[in-house]
Amino acid sequence: MRRTEHEGRGRVRYGPPAPEPGLPVLPELAAVLASAAARVEVQPPGGDRGLLDAACGYWSRRGLPAGPEQVAAAPGAAPLLLALAAAVGGDVLLPRPCAAWWGPQMRLLGKSVHHVPTPAECGGVPDPYALLETVRRVRAEGGAPRLLVLSVADDPTATVPPPEVVHEAVEAAAAEGLHVVSDETWRDTLHRPRGAVLFGPAEMAPAQVTVVCDLSGAFLPPGLPAAVARFPATGPGAALRARVLDVLAALGATPTAPVAAAAAYVLAEPDEVTARLAAAVRLHACLAAGARDRVAAAGGLVRPPRAGRHLYADLEPLRSALAARGVTDAQELEDHLQERLGMPAPGGHRFGDDIAALRVRLSTGPFLGTDPKARLAALRTPDPLELPHVKRALDVFGAAFGELRAAAERWEPPR
Repeated sequence: MRRTEHEGRGRVRYGPPAPEPGLPVLPELAAVLASAAARVEVQPPGGDRGLLDAACGYWSRRGLPAGPEQVAAAPGAAPLLLALAAAVGGDVLLPRPCAAWWGPQMRLLGKSVHHVPTPAECGGVPDPYALLETVRRVRAEGGAPRLLVLSVADDPTATVPPPEVVHEAVEAAAAEGLHVVSDETWRDTLHRPRGAVLFGPAEMAPAQVTVVCDLSGAFLPPGLPAAVARFPATGPGAALRARVLDVLAALGATPTAPVAAAAAYVLAEPDEVTARLAAAVRLHACLAAGARDRVAAAGGLVRPPRAGRHLYADLEPLRSALAARGVTDAQELEDHLQERLGMPAPGGHRFGDDIAALRVRLSTGPFLGTDPKARLAALRTPDPLELPHVKRALDVFGAAFGELRAAAERWEPPR
């Protein structure tokens, strides 16, 4: 990640954005938590058998059969990725941009992190030719690249890479002896499930891919951190899992009994969980489309969001208008938009992108407000964009970008 002279003065901020409020907890999930609240037994490293069996069922229903000996759980995706990176060793390659929390985990271990550009049509996976070139350059400089982390339902870009792009990237990684971690946290949030084809790397190269799913993304609220990993069904895969369990044990990173019970419950996918998830996906897809329309109308560049609860905007066409407001890089863009919009707008530098680029990740959650009843109303209505509080939030959002477009149209380059 490129640093600037401003960082020493504390102006540039890196690291994951603050979590956003989730939807109200399902009554059935609340009952599961209440019944498990009195359980005080210590969970084994990697999770108890009930949680592991539920994870196996979850992946089997997605064409990735697994036994309990292939699965591990942790109190959140961050400690799980940390344990994986420690177990694999070597340098790490990440797509540019990537999830904000990936890089900090690697740097915590003192690892060298190398960002690889993504193809023009999507984020989440590295361009295969750029990946090969980066691996060879790092080795020529004395590095030891061993791990590639990617995502097929991407945060921050909300894109779903075409299967052929994923295949080429995984093929390139396998040819260079890299182990692949596929973050599939948002795979169940495709905005148009029948219009997008999602194939995970583990379906293409099962011996070289570990799949990670953060349940605090689509399934559980942020206050219940839980994540699961599926390892390859090979001897090296079993050895990797054993090393990961050792790291989790050393960190004391095991889910609490109530969270383990909640994770097992949602992984079993009872009707109420799948219905809530489907409703949430429809809601956030609608909000993402509405937000994208407003950014695009102002001249910003945004790939169509296809999964998750974000969109990634490039405001380079509005640079002149932004510069007139003192905004010349991603940190200044973050500060300006957060003040103007009253909602989180983390700059692209938090996701490994170039700080000089005017890129920002925008989330759909803030359009729902913070009132639980209002958020639940949006979940249940057939047209959430017509709800007064949602419409008002989108109007403020659109007006801010409309002002930038108007300023850009008035600006004339110096002669």
